[in-house]
Amino acid sequence: MEVEVVKMLAVAIIGSLGLAGPAMAIGLIGFSAMGGIARNPEAKQAIMTNMILSTAFAEAIGIYALIIAIVLAMII
Repeated sequence: MEVEVVKMLAVAIIGSLGLAGPAMAIGLIGFSAMGGIARNPEAKQAIMTNMILSTAFAEAIGIYALIIAIVLAMII
């Protein structure tokens, strides 16, 4: 294979795996938060605050992966 094809393949792998992980993490965070709220409705405010903070951290990882993929695509 040519070098450019390998570089674009690396960009595709980084983009897909780097964004799939945070997507699954956000889904699990939401699932766990809704389960916690269903079991203990009084703790809704604390659970929602922690859920939003955790979701922001997981989303940041996805944004970092996207930026790396874009930078690698521009270098080619």
